[in-house]
Amino acid sequence: MNEQEQALDAYIDAHRTEIIEELVRFCAQPSVSARGEGIAAMVTLASDALRARGLAVDVYETGGYPVIVGRSPAPQPHTLLLYNHYDVQPEDPMDAWLSPPFEPTLRDGRLYARGVMDDKGHIVCRLAAIDAVRAVYGDLPCEIKFVIEGEEEIGSPNLPAFVEKHRDILRADGCLWEFGDVDYDGASMNYLGFRGLLYVQFSVQTANLDAHSGIGGTIFPNAAWRLTWALTSLKDSSERVLIPGFYDDVVPPTPADLDALAQLPAVTERHRAAYGLRGMLNDMADGIDFQRAAIFSPSCTICGLTAGYQGPGAKTIMPAQATAKMDFRLVPNQDPADIFRKLRRHLDDAGFADVAVTVLGSEKPARTPVDDPFVQMVVEAARDVYGQPQRVVPMSGGSGPAHAFVEALEVPVVTAGVGYPGSQIHAPNENIRVDDLIKGVRHTARIIARFGAQSPQ
Repeated sequence: MNEQEQALDAYIDAHRTEIIEELVRFCAQPSVSARGEGIAAMVTLASDALRARGLAVDVYETGGYPVIVGRSPAPQPHTLLLYNHYDVQPEDPMDAWLSPPFEPTLRDGRLYARGVMDDKGHIVCRLAAIDAVRAVYGDLPCEIKFVIEGEEEIGSPNLPAFVEKHRDILRADGCLWEFGDVDYDGASMNYLGFRGLLYVQFSVQTANLDAHSGIGGTIFPNAAWRLTWALTSLKDSSERVLIPGFYDDVVPPTPADLDALAQLPAVTERHRAAYGLRGMLNDMADGIDFQRAAIFSPSCTICGLTAGYQGPGAKTIMPAQATAKMDFRLVPNQDPADIFRKLRRHLDDAGFADVAVTVLGSEKPARTPVDDPFVQMVVEAARDVYGQPQRVVPMSGGSGPAHAFVEALEVPVVTAGVGYPGSQIHAPNENIRVDDLIKGVRHTARIIARFGAQSPQ
């Protein structure tokens, strides 16, 4: 650790209280995109915070909620893009919260509030890192561009078009994504991409109303059975998806990806304990094949089923309607629009033309190569903060709008942040540990400083 990085840490430690206070202000402002609650006030709060750091701020209207863009005024040889979102998940169920979700509360070294990890803790982490870098270096050593959207929690429907339209404004050399966390052992995690997503709803209607099962059980079509048979046609008992052409565009992991996977710790016992599982699918055990299946294999998951009577006791009816929700997690280079077409064709060819399918959401997969120099710089910048370099995960099992940046801006995307495995994002009692917040600020400050110190390309 050099003298300037020691000075960064000292500045951050001295301003620990102010960092927490700013995060409390952010989290006290509701900004629930699912309901549109508090959006305008949150846009003002975030915009003012960027201006307080000397950034020029523009607020762009979209077809939904505004996108905030903040840019440092002085051009530099290198530009770092910071992507975040100001919207949060709904707080329900309220009775499961130990303290009100929009009244940030400190307990046992943790700050509890809706959005404290996802994603307001990360916004404040980056603002605090900018403060530290400017205080120690006198100015920012690289150009900073913030993109803070308000629709991430509802699928970022307007972000890809926004990024494409404003490519020149958003051009950058590296992108720090909106989240990050530490592993169970305290190692910082760097996720280099996201699986894609196709989320659909199936619906079947076989009659105008439910029928007495004694009357129609052997002569009427049953919506629940129609839907069950359609779903059964999608995947076999070994978990292989049966839609023709589903795997055609799958790109296998590279040798560098496999090397990174081999460095990841065992997780099956932790999963078994946390979720009460008897075991993994197909009796998989820890190892490279397990890690590869977890993130580099596409999935086909039933997320919900509804048909007929679900109340207490018995009701002998035949349901006239049945619905199911399903998601497909996709890997490079699968395209959700293409997978939907193949799904529809498969159902029609299999005799299920009566099963309607509606797309509820989609994201393309995206990833950054493990051996990208930007990745390696961010990984190494963690060493003095966490006692070891970042642990690299070639791709997250989840999904997000990173493809808009990777494809349109051709920028490498990395993560570094403030969460931990118990942060309970999207759930009641969302929280972060304050020590993780401070470590995240230290790491982010180093990223900014080292990114700016690189030789011009």
